[in-house]
Amino acid sequence: MEKLHIMVDCDEVLNNLLEHWVGYLNKRHGLNADFQQINRWDLSCVFPTLTKEEIESPLDEDEFCLSFKVRPYSAEYLKKMLDDGHEVSIVTAHNNRTVAAKFEWLTANFPFLSRGDIIITTKKQKIRGDVLIDDAVHNLEGGDYFKILFDCPNNRSYNAEENGMVRVYNLKEAYEVIKRCL
Repeated sequence: MEKLHIMVDCDEVLNNLLEHWVGYLNKRHGLNADFQQINRWDLSCVFPTLTKEEIESPLDEDEFCLSFKVRPYSAEYLKKMLDDGHEVSIVTAHNNRTVAAKFEWLTANFPFLSRGDIIITTKKQKIRGDVLIDDAVHNLEGGDYFKILFDCPNNRSYNAEENGMVRVYNLKEAYEVIKRCL
């Protein structure tokens, strides 16, 4: 197999952003929303009584960003990709206030990555790579790379196959798709 540049999203692919975010807001506001009910990339669908500012406020807190859980298989299969000789980049969006916390979380939980392996951008289509593993459809559409859609509640109604993407449920499956298809 040729050596590839594999780009991997952070939030929701390597961590449990949605589940954590909903739990955090439930606790803070005494609510009982279910992250599995998020059917679009907009938490107001499960928090209709909260303002946009209230919903987004945790994203500005280092404590929130440092307390994500690592998704099963993430560290093991990122390491396998590297051990197979591929270049692996974490390509993730940013929040200016907590970008340092995101770097800290990534390097603490994936110590085999360096800061140079982390690319902060909101326009993933501008980054050159062979594969992108992402939960956000808008990051995959229009990109010139093999597209792997990481399943999460907000993208379940999207027809990945019809749109040239392969849907996976964990990084182990993504690794197997890459080995089989590329």
